[in-house]
Amino acid sequence: MGDSSSSASYIRMVHHLIEKCICFNLNKEECMDALEKHANVNPIVTSTVWKELEKENKEFFETYNKDHQERSHIEPETMQRIQKMLSDAAASKGSSDEDDDDES
Repeated sequence: MGDSSSSASYIRMVHHLIEKCICFNLNKEECMDALEKHANVNPIVTSTVWKELEKENKEFFETYNKDHQERSHIEPETMQRIQKMLSDAAASKGSSDEDDDDES
């Protein structure tokens, strides 16, 4: 049962990081790249979670994707903030996992 709990926790973390990427107006591909580079998340995992979020929130994503196409340029300072946020989130997740391991 520990594996399924750990998997669910990982999926929740990816979901949370995707929401952060959405706050910074990244599209799916940009989010996949950012999470792979800065949080070591496999792009297939990000894509799968993103697709599930799209299914659950169809209207939001239709509007979001349309708006994103109109504002496709990300400022360098915004990208730096995104990278720092993802690195911090991945680091805090790593220390959280270590704490979980200690409890076993």
